[in-house]
Amino acid sequence: MSTDFKDVEAKMSKCVDATRAEFSSIRTGRATPALLDRLHVEAYGNSVPLKQVAGVSVPDSRTLVISAYDKGVVPDIRKAIEKSDLGLTPNVDGQSIRLSVPPLNEERRKDLVKIIKKKAEDGKIAVRNVRHKAHDDLKTQLKNGEITEDANKRSQDTLQKLTDRFTKEIDALVLSKEKEVMEV
Repeated sequence: MSTDFKDVEAKMSKCVDATRAEFSSIRTGRATPALLDRLHVEAYGNSVPLKQVAGVSVPDSRTLVISAYDKGVVPDIRKAIEKSDLGLTPNVDGQSIRLSVPPLNEERRKDLVKIIKKKAEDGKIAVRNVRHKAHDDLKTQLKNGEITEDANKRSQDTLQKLTDRFTKEIDALVLSKEKEVMEV
Protein backbone atom coordinates (compact mmCIF):
# COMPACT_ATOMS: atom_id res chain seq x y z
CA MET A 1 0.00 0.00 0.00
CA SER A 2 1.85 3.09 -1.21
CA THR A 3 -0.66 5.85 -0.43
CA ASP A 4 0.71 7.79 2.51
CA PHE A 5 -2.21 8.29 4.91
CA LYS A 6 0.00 10.33 7.25
CA ASP A 7 0.21 12.95 4.50
CA VAL A 8 -3.55 12.82 3.86
CA GLU A 9 -4.22 13.07 7.60
CA ALA A 10 -1.86 16.06 7.91
CA LYS A 11 -3.57 17.88 5.05
CA MET A 12 -7.04 17.21 6.51
CA SER A 13 -5.82 18.38 9.90
CA LYS A 14 -4.63 21.64 8.30
CA CYS A 15 -8.14 22.12 6.87
CA VAL A 16 -9.59 21.82 10.39
CA ASP A 17 -6.94 24.22 11.77
CA ALA A 18 -7.75 26.75 9.04
CA THR A 19 -11.45 26.52 9.92
CA ARG A 20 -10.61 26.99 13.62
CA ALA A 21 -8.55 30.09 12.73
CA GLU A 22 -11.44 31.49 10.66
CA PHE A 23 -13.77 30.98 13.63
CA SER A 24 -11.44 32.77 16.04
CA SER A 25 -11.72 35.94 13.97
CA ILE A 26 -15.54 35.96 14.24
CA ARG A 27 -16.62 38.48 16.81
CA THR A 28 -18.70 37.16 19.68
CA GLY A 29 -19.91 39.33 22.53
CA ARG A 30 -16.61 38.71 24.31
CA ALA A 31 -13.35 40.61 23.78
CA THR A 32 -10.48 38.42 22.58
CA PRO A 33 -7.14 39.37 20.95
CA ALA A 34 -7.89 36.83 18.17
CA LEU A 35 -10.44 39.34 16.81
CA LEU A 36 -7.50 41.43 15.59
CA ASP A 37 -5.41 38.57 14.11
CA ARG A 38 -6.29 39.39 10.51
CA LEU A 39 -5.91 43.16 10.95
CA HIS A 40 -3.13 44.72 8.87
CA VAL A 41 -1.81 48.24 9.46
CA GLU A 42 -0.30 50.57 6.83
CA ALA A 43 2.87 51.51 8.73
CA TYR A 44 6.38 52.41 7.62
CA GLY A 45 5.28 52.27 3.99
CA ASN A 46 4.14 48.64 4.22
CA SER A 47 1.06 46.66 5.19
CA VAL A 48 2.08 44.80 8.36
CA PRO A 49 0.12 42.59 10.80
CA LEU A 50 -1.03 44.47 13.91
CA LYS A 51 1.04 42.10 16.09
CA GLN A 52 4.24 43.57 14.62
CA VAL A 53 3.46 47.16 15.64
CA ALA A 54 1.45 46.74 18.87
CA GLY A 55 0.58 44.49 21.78
CA VAL A 56 -3.03 43.60 22.62
CA SER A 57 -4.36 43.07 26.13
CA VAL A 58 -7.82 42.25 27.54
CA PRO A 59 -8.46 44.17 30.79
CA ASP A 60 -12.06 42.87 30.98
CA SER A 61 -14.49 40.76 28.94
CA ARG A 62 -15.75 43.73 26.91
CA THR A 63 -12.53 45.73 26.29
CA LEU A 64 -9.38 45.35 24.19
CA VAL A 65 -6.40 47.65 24.71
CA ILE A 66 -3.90 48.00 21.88
CA SER A 67 -0.53 49.39 22.98
CA ALA A 68 1.56 50.65 20.07
CA TYR A 69 5.30 49.99 20.28
CA ASP A 70 5.86 53.31 18.47
CA LYS A 71 3.60 56.31 19.14
CA GLY A 72 3.90 57.29 15.46
CA VAL A 73 1.80 54.31 14.28
CA VAL A 74 -1.19 54.98 16.58
CA PRO A 75 -3.09 56.95 13.87
CA ASP A 76 -2.35 54.15 11.35
CA ILE A 77 -3.72 51.52 13.75
CA ARG A 78 -6.84 53.64 14.36
CA LYS A 79 -7.37 53.98 10.60
CA ALA A 80 -6.95 50.21 10.06
CA ILE A 81 -9.56 49.45 12.74
CA GLU A 82 -12.03 51.95 11.27
CA LYS A 83 -11.60 50.50 7.75
CA SER A 84 -11.95 46.87 8.96
CA ASP A 85 -15.20 44.89 9.09
CA LEU A 86 -15.00 44.56 12.90
CA GLY A 87 -17.59 47.24 13.55
CA LEU A 88 -15.63 48.58 16.54
CA THR A 89 -14.90 52.24 17.32
CA PRO A 90 -11.33 52.97 18.45
CA ASN A 91 -10.76 55.43 21.32
CA VAL A 92 -7.21 56.83 21.14
CA ASP A 93 -5.56 57.53 24.49
CA GLY A 94 -1.94 58.65 23.94
CA GLN A 95 0.06 55.58 22.96
CA SER A 96 -2.81 53.12 23.39
CA ILE A 97 -6.16 52.49 21.74
CA ARG A 98 -9.19 51.18 23.59
CA LEU A 99 -11.81 49.09 21.82
CA SER A 100 -15.14 48.44 23.52
CA VAL A 101 -16.78 45.25 22.29
CA PRO A 102 -20.54 45.84 22.50
CA PRO A 103 -22.88 42.94 23.23
CA LEU A 104 -24.38 41.46 20.07
CA ASN A 105 -28.06 41.89 19.24
CA GLU A 106 -30.19 38.88 18.25
CA GLU A 107 -30.16 39.67 14.52
CA ARG A 108 -26.36 39.99 14.44
CA ARG A 109 -26.02 36.70 16.35
CA LYS A 110 -28.11 34.92 13.71
CA ASP A 111 -26.02 36.47 10.92
CA LEU A 112 -22.85 35.28 12.65
CA VAL A 113 -24.22 31.74 12.91
CA LYS A 114 -24.81 31.79 9.13
CA ILE A 115 -21.22 32.97 8.59
CA ILE A 116 -19.95 30.22 10.89
CA LYS A 117 -21.89 27.57 8.95
CA LYS A 118 -20.55 28.92 5.64
CA LYS A 119 -16.95 28.84 6.90
CA ALA A 120 -17.52 25.33 8.27
CA GLU A 121 -18.82 24.17 4.89
CA ASP A 122 -15.71 25.66 3.24
CA GLY A 123 -13.59 23.64 5.69
CA LYS A 124 -15.50 20.45 4.90
CA ILE A 125 -15.11 21.07 1.17
CA ALA A 126 -11.35 21.41 1.70
CA VAL A 127 -11.31 18.07 3.58
CA ARG A 128 -13.31 16.42 0.78
CA ASN A 129 -10.91 17.85 -1.82
CA VAL A 130 -8.01 16.16 0.02
CA ARG A 131 -10.02 12.91 0.01
CA HIS A 132 -10.77 13.31 -3.71
CA LYS A 133 -7.07 13.77 -4.55
CA ALA A 134 -6.09 10.69 -2.50
CA HIS A 135 -8.94 8.73 -4.13
CA ASP A 136 -7.60 9.64 -7.59
CA ASP A 137 -4.09 8.58 -6.54
CA LEU A 138 -5.46 5.19 -5.43
CA LYS A 139 -7.31 4.74 -8.73
CA THR A 140 -4.10 5.48 -10.64
CA GLN A 141 -2.13 3.01 -8.50
CA LEU A 142 -4.77 0.32 -9.08
CA LYS A 143 -4.79 0.96 -12.82
CA ASN A 144 -0.97 0.77 -12.96
CA GLY A 145 -1.01 -2.49 -10.97
CA GLU A 146 0.88 -0.94 -8.02
CA ILE A 147 -1.80 -2.11 -5.56
CA THR A 148 -4.33 -4.97 -5.53
CA GLU A 149 -8.13 -4.67 -5.51
CA ASP A 150 -8.15 -5.68 -1.81
CA ALA A 151 -5.52 -3.09 -0.90
CA ASN A 152 -7.49 -0.48 -2.85
CA LYS A 153 -10.70 -1.37 -0.97
CA ARG A 154 -8.93 -1.18 2.42
CA SER A 155 -7.34 2.13 1.46
CA GLN A 156 -10.69 3.56 0.34
CA ASP A 157 -12.23 2.54 3.68
CA THR A 158 -9.36 4.15 5.61
CA LEU A 159 -9.70 7.29 3.50
CA GLN A 160 -13.43 7.52 4.23
CA LYS A 161 -12.86 7.01 7.97
CA LEU A 162 -10.31 9.86 7.97
CA THR A 163 -12.71 12.10 6.05
CA ASP A 164 -15.54 11.33 8.50
CA ARG A 165 -13.29 11.97 11.50
CA PHE A 166 -12.18 15.41 10.31
CA THR A 167 -15.68 16.37 9.17
CA LYS A 168 -16.93 15.54 12.69
CA GLU A 169 -14.16 17.72 14.15
CA ILE A 170 -15.42 20.65 12.08
CA ASP A 171 -19.00 19.93 13.21
CA ALA A 172 -17.82 20.02 16.84
CA LEU A 173 -16.11 23.38 16.20
CA VAL A 174 -19.37 24.71 14.73
CA LEU A 175 -21.41 23.65 17.79
CA SER A 176 -18.91 25.21 20.16
CA LYS A 177 -18.67 28.51 18.24
CA GLU A 178 -22.43 28.68 17.72
CA LYS A 179 -22.97 28.25 21.47
CA GLU A 180 -20.40 31.01 22.13
CA VAL A 181 -22.11 33.40 19.68
CA MET A 182 -25.65 32.76 20.95
CA GLU A 183 -24.61 33.20 24.61
CA VAL A 184 -26.09 36.43 25.95
